[in-house]
Amino acid sequence: MPDYQTIRGRARYEYEEKRSRFIGTASFADTEEKAQAVLEAVRAANRTARHNVYAYVLQNGRVRYSDDGEPAKTAGTPVLECIQHAGLSDVIVVVTRYFGGILLGTGGLVRAYTAAASGALQAAERVSMRSVVDCTLRVPYPLFETARRMIEQADTRLEEPVFADDVTLRWRMPAGEEGPLCGALRELTRGTAEPTVGPEHYDAY
Repeated sequence: MPDYQTIRGRARYEYEEKRSRFIGTASFADTEEKAQAVLEAVRAANRTARHNVYAYVLQNGRVRYSDDGEPAKTAGTPVLECIQHAGLSDVIVVVTRYFGGILLGTGGLVRAYTAAASGALQAAERVSMRSVVDCTLRVPYPLFETARRMIEQADTRLEEPVFADDVTLRWRMPAGEEGPLCGALRELTRGTAEPTVGPEHYDAY
């Protein structure tokens, strides 16, 4: 599972071209269902707009775009290219157009949709998504402090320990890097405590 770049939350940017307003909305969406929900929310908030052009790129390889009634390749394609040129995945950009009464022509449309989409993406917070695993280890109290230091010194995100008859330590770390740490923890406990490693998944890291 390779690392990739996406955005956090949602961002908005407005551009005007010959009295037509172009409102770009960029949002994180890691499934087609989430992308569709963003699109429907933008449409609902802009019911009087002439067009709601969109494009999205998902990490799983799914790509989709729509000109929403604009001339072919003047709207959806430029929006899609903005996402791709930014090197982003799991992102949808919707550009809402309120027509200003003046025809823009092919070049004007491409320029306006590109400006609105690019502006929304630039306004968004970029984040790196890494393939990570969640790990758990139960240790007796005498080994707790040593185990915690070992985990903290690795590239991990350690949660608050859970104290009961023994101590449960939980942490998240990049997938593929857990082997040496888990081996060291087994050695510390002389094989009496076995770290458990969950399935790989993506997280902003």
